[in-house]
Amino acid sequence: MRRSSPSSLSIYVTLVSVAGVLGVAATLLLTPWGDAGASPLWWPCAFLALAAIAGEVKPIRLVLGDAEPRTLSTSAPFILALIAVAGIGVAVAVQVVASLTDDVLQRRSPTKSLFNTAQYALSVLAGGMVYLALTDGFTLHAPLDTSPPHLGALLVGGIVMVGVNWLLVAGVVALAMKAPLGEVLRHDARHSIVTHLVLLSVGGIAAAIADEGVGVILLLAGPVIAAHLFAASAARHAHDATHDALTGLGNRSQADHELGRALAESRTPGASGAGLVLIDLDHFKDFNDTLGHPVGDTILRQVADRLVEAVPPGATVHRLGGDEFAVVVTGGLAAARQVAYELLGSLEAPIQVDSLELLVRASAGVAVAPMHGADVETLMKHADIALYHAKVERDRISLYSQEFDVNTLERLQLLADLRAAIADDQLRVVYQPQLRLADRSIVAVEALVRWHHPQRGVVQPDAFIPLAENSGLVFSITAFVLDRALRDLAHWREQGHDIRVSVNLSARHLSDLALTSQVADALGRHRVPAGALVLEVTETGTLADAVRADIVIKGLRALGVEVAIDDYGTGNASLSYLRRLEIDELKVDRSFVTHIRSVDHDRIIVRSTIELALALGLRVVAEGIEDEATARDLLAFGDVIGQGHHLGRPVPAEQIDERLRRHGTAPLRGPARG
Repeated sequence: MRRSSPSSLSIYVTLVSVAGVLGVAATLLLTPWGDAGASPLWWPCAFLALAAIAGEVKPIRLVLGDAEPRTLSTSAPFILALIAVAGIGVAVAVQVVASLTDDVLQRRSPTKSLFNTAQYALSVLAGGMVYLALTDGFTLHAPLDTSPPHLGALLVGGIVMVGVNWLLVAGVVALAMKAPLGEVLRHDARHSIVTHLVLLSVGGIAAAIADEGVGVILLLAGPVIAAHLFAASAARHAHDATHDALTGLGNRSQADHELGRALAESRTPGASGAGLVLIDLDHFKDFNDTLGHPVGDTILRQVADRLVEAVPPGATVHRLGGDEFAVVVTGGLAAARQVAYELLGSLEAPIQVDSLELLVRASAGVAVAPMHGADVETLMKHADIALYHAKVERDRISLYSQEFDVNTLERLQLLADLRAAIADDQLRVVYQPQLRLADRSIVAVEALVRWHHPQRGVVQPDAFIPLAENSGLVFSITAFVLDRALRDLAHWREQGHDIRVSVNLSARHLSDLALTSQVADALGRHRVPAGALVLEVTETGTLADAVRADIVIKGLRALGVEVAIDDYGTGNASLSYLRRLEIDELKVDRSFVTHIRSVDHDRIIVRSTIELALALGLRVVAEGIEDEATARDLLAFGDVIGQGHHLGRPVPAEQIDERLRRHGTAPLRGPARG
């Protein structure tokens, strides 16, 4: 079998490692250790050696703009001083010990440790040789003259030492990243050259004052410690500027940087496109408002942890603010889609907060370069539009499409108009009567919201209710409808009419643990008995977060408020499940009722549903009655309440007044207000 040839990187690492080992071995063999041990500067040398080891183990942490933090060893000034004070042999030996100590503490692999030690040793040898050449001497033990004229030579040797180290490391980086060597060198030089020069100056001073004793050399600890503290402070500030304090993730600035970097890399030949996945939690405001901000913060931290665990290597997770996250990925469209699915999948399991198990769901918008944009701003904008589309259309994941632009602008304008409509009292409440089919008496009315826009005219509920639900405006709209409905109901009951009023709730209300107290306040404000109010929830709404829905519904029932399941038959809830929720009323969806005379399947479903619901003690309302024949057929199935255009269209409260006066209702039992 043919063996694959070794890579350029492995060859390079091997050559540097072998050269370093040979250089160290030759230096250790040729150094006159007896002369080195007899140096009168033994204590200063020992101190410099310990300082070099400490500088290697505890490097300065540099933050290079928006890039990943890097470290800069502070061993170089002390190794440089040792070259002048104790000789190249001692300097190389100390550098080897310092490098190996750091590798052991950091648990680096033997291959990496060998390369590190080798390139450090070669750097010290190169710097030392240049120093000796400039001082007209060649000996591996200590040159005794460190007078000012030789300090210049020592600094030149130090620059060579740092330069060789810099070049050897840049070679590895260039081969690993397949980047030009010059580009890597320029990037490093831009950030570290000044720091290196300062540290080398400290090394020159240490060599010059070594013969003054350890006490004087200790004075140099101040500048080195100050460099550490300054770098640590700068790193903290840089980290705070690019990271979210709550989750520790990169912030919007960091996301822009990572996306820009990914876009730049994607332009190289053979590279795949950069992708952006925006994640927004569904109904996060409900958790914050009902459970408090500390719980909301805990949810965000746990969500951040799950997203980080879910992304593939190379992808980066960022928090843009609030409950919105961004993930920068590479690999093109297929990879971005797969990441989006995995991110949402990571949130499937409940989030544990103290004794609560919370179901947190999210939506995702995806945009990929170059098809959806070639720069950071465009890609961010298009991913945001895709996310908006996912939330409004109830898709969990949406890939950007150009057709979204027009639709999104229209929806955003409509949403802005809806906010104004709520503030300017443009909304109106109308009522559709519900009749007992047996005697055609009005037993209840359903409150429905209507919007007459000053320019658009009548805006259909199907156009603005989904916007309200996804934006959170549904809470304000429902509060308005509930208040008007109870006000009108109080008036009708004052007139002696014993009827109920039904108000629709969205699925978001069933996650709102504060709903019970809000309803209680409204009932008390209008002095309406709780049993006269029916709150309608959808079948799918009860299943979205079954645990919280159960808590909310039980709280409403404890008040005495009745609960109805709207649009029954369109979801997956069984009658036995609904019975466990302790509901009072079942509304059979119009999509089944309308066709009971023409579609046998629908007729069987409606009849069996009515019979079973009545047997369970539930009140049954059939929606969508459009003709008399349908009303008669439904009456044959049992004691059914009917609702539909044949029995009465939605009308303002004044017309309900008139109809009640003409036809009346069952006499009111008990006080009119209570």
